[in-house]
Amino acid sequence: MRVYISADMEGVAGICAWKQVEARGGTEYARCQKLMTAEVNAAVHGALQAGATTVCVNDAHDGMRNILVENLHPGAQLISGTPKRLGMMEGIDRGFTAACFLGYHARAGSPGVLAHTYSEVVHRLEVNGEEMGELGLNALLAGYFGVPVVLVSGDQVLAGEARKLLGNNIEIVIVKEALNYHAVRSLSHRQARTKILQGMLKALARKNLKHLPAPAPARVTIEFNDPARAAAAAILPRCQRLNAVTVTYTGGDYLEAYQAVRSLIGLAKSV
Repeated sequence: MRVYISADMEGVAGICAWKQVEARGGTEYARCQKLMTAEVNAAVHGALQAGATTVCVNDAHDGMRNILVENLHPGAQLISGTPKRLGMMEGIDRGFTAACFLGYHARAGSPGVLAHTYSEVVHRLEVNGEEMGELGLNALLAGYFGVPVVLVSGDQVLAGEARKLLGNNIEIVIVKEALNYHAVRSLSHRQARTKILQGMLKALARKNLKHLPAPAPARVTIEFNDPARAAAAAILPRCQRLNAVTVTYTGGDYLEAYQAVRSLIGLAKSV
């Protein structure tokens, strides 16, 4: 049994401010690196207890150099750094039994803590007409490789997204309640880790796990927060600019569309 973990940071217990998840935060960021690493370790421990033979962890936050490798569970492998061909999902392949998303946050425009979709330049993102955040985009990519997402952790708004998209055959660990964009009511760090470990054990004990089918063709539509951002994104070949702030791209398969999303956002951020 091979288990894949994509680990973000905004959804870790106790985190509620950008200063805590960016290197400019100094000592506060360094403290939150330890919190993130400990939640990852809890998931790794649970996966190994459940019988995993391989646990691969992809650092999926910002510059993707957040997890402290010196503190990482010795039973895990770590992918870190950027750029990566698949970004938040680097390392995923058809050989994995299950995928887990730790420390994830809700999509842009939602009431979740630090809610966004990849970047502050994105106001709304859709795949074939359905609004998606990072959870949905990454779950579809896991599905492209035939890998089911079995566990998600974060706040209650993210939990609602996961339940709607992935149904009841998934373990959801709510480690904090979003009170507003910059305020949370959080579990203690110890309790959050315990719930993640227990959630992993339950998730991997489930039978007949099903992946989320990836659409083909896949049409992604991004509404940016500024016309200049959309103009920059529209430089990408084969995309269309629908209006002043909206750009769309249709990929022959979902993998192409996923990579196009990252390219469109990268171009938009260059302005």
